[in-house]
Amino acid sequence: MSSRLNPYLNFPGTARAALEFYHGVFGGTLRVNTFGEFGSPDPDLADKIMHGQLETDQGYTIMAADFPPGMDNDPGNNITLSLSGDDADLLRGYWDKLTADGTVDTPLEKQMWGDEFGSFSDRFGINWLINIGQQS
Repeated sequence: MSSRLNPYLNFPGTARAALEFYHGVFGGTLRVNTFGEFGSPDPDLADKIMHGQLETDQGYTIMAADFPPGMDNDPGNNITLSLSGDDADLLRGYWDKLTADGTVDTPLEKQMWGDEFGSFSDRFGINWLINIGQQS
């Protein structure tokens, strides 16, 4: 896979319930990671979802997370478009074009999980995530 585009949903503490619901509807494989698994010292966040991903047998992908500390649950910020894959040149090119006249929230750089990741809002106010996986 060189890249893919899918929705990324944010929830005010209900990401696990939502992902389990979607899993019940669509089937497939559900994987979740909590803030606690990634070392959050806040006990209130320990069981909240930092990243969840449902891959269905039909090829649908739904990603979701609970709002992290400091991010408000405002209408419009509860869905993000996520570009991910292992074609680094292609995805960096998308990053360069989509961030033009936009606002970068997290620079595209290596993260604690090993991939390159960045987030931004484009010039139209649409929220995006780009994750470049490390090729095996």
